[in-house]
Order: sequence, then C-alpha cells, then structure tokens
Amino acid sequence: MSLRKKLFILLILSCLILPLSVLAIKLNNPIIYNTFGELIEAIINFIYNVALVLAPLFIVIAGFYFVTAAGNPAQIETAKKIILYTLIGFLIILLARGLIAVIQSVFGVQVI
Repeated sequence: MSLRKKLFILLILSCLILPLSVLAIKLNNPIIYNTFGELIEAIINFIYNVALVLAPLFIVIAGFYFVTAAGNPAQIETAKKIILYTLIGFLIILLARGLIAVIQSVFGVQVI
C-alpha cells in the first residue's frame, strides 16, 4: 500500500472513531454561576468586599505616615493624599452599589 492510501484509511478511521470518544466525555460547568448576570454580580460583590477590607487598611497606613512624619511636610502630604484617595474610592464604590439598588427598586428592572 502506498503512503497516500495509508493516510486516507487513517483519516477515515479517525473520523469514525473520534466522535464516539467525544460522546463518552461529560463536561461540567466549572463556574458555579449559570447566567452572565450572576457572574457579573459575583465579580461586583468580590470587588466590593475587597474594598471593604482595603479602605480601613489604607487609612491605617496613612495614620502610620502621619505618626512617623516627624514634621516632614512631604510625608504629611502623602498621608493626606492617601486618606483623600481612599475615601474617594470607597465613596465611588458605595455610590455605584447604591445606584444599582435604586435603579432596581424604582424601575423594577434587573440591571445585573
């Protein structure tokens, strides 16, 4: 037999056997969420929970900068900026979460 015939027979056999092996495999959903909305809501909840942990941590870090400044104006400014940006970021996260809740309650629409 020539090489071409062997390759052709191999191709035909693989086309017949491969679909049978695929039927034996059962794939489970690795993500516990069934819809895209549930997945997005889980991601938003995760980001919200991380922000709840990080905001007080950054406030403590800024306090450490204040305590160890020893009159250094640059370090005091750094501490003030850390506190300001932490509060702004936390406020944005709270307002975003609240805005979604208000839209859902007022319009009765599932946003996410």
